[in-house]
Amino acid sequence: MKKIMVIGAVDAGKTSLIMRLHGIKGKPTKTQTLEYKSQTIDTPGEYMENPMMYKALMSTALEAKYVLFVQDSTAKKSCFPPGFAKAFSCKTIGVITKIDHPDSDIDTAQKILEKVKVKGPTYAVSSFTGEEIDTLKALMNLTNQ
Repeated sequence: MKKIMVIGAVDAGKTSLIMRLHGIKGKPTKTQTLEYKSQTIDTPGEYMENPMMYKALMSTALEAKYVLFVQDSTAKKSCFPPGFAKAFSCKTIGVITKIDHPDSDIDTAQKILEKVKVKGPTYAVSSFTGEEIDTLKALMNLTNQ
């Protein structure tokens, strides 16, 4: 089964997003290496922040049906190079996280993801409140297992 790979900066909310998508309770832990779960691949933020690791991300994406580009709505800059999503042959989706945070700036996050050139839609979500999580799950036909 093809998986969903989640990429983004350190502390962008990738693991929290995966936990919410799968209905997993608890506190997220720091992802140290590629972590394969039933339907997802969680990637460390350091992989995206270090250009030497781009090849690892691209080769891992061959196992994915979707790559989620996660942009923290409280961050003012991007870890993604312009046009980076075009390097992936699978479907790419933008995900703006932490929209419930008082410092959230969805418009800036949207502009950042537009420069990445994701092929699919972009969703603004909250892993804390669950806002738009069901819409994202439905798009990917994701079921809790």
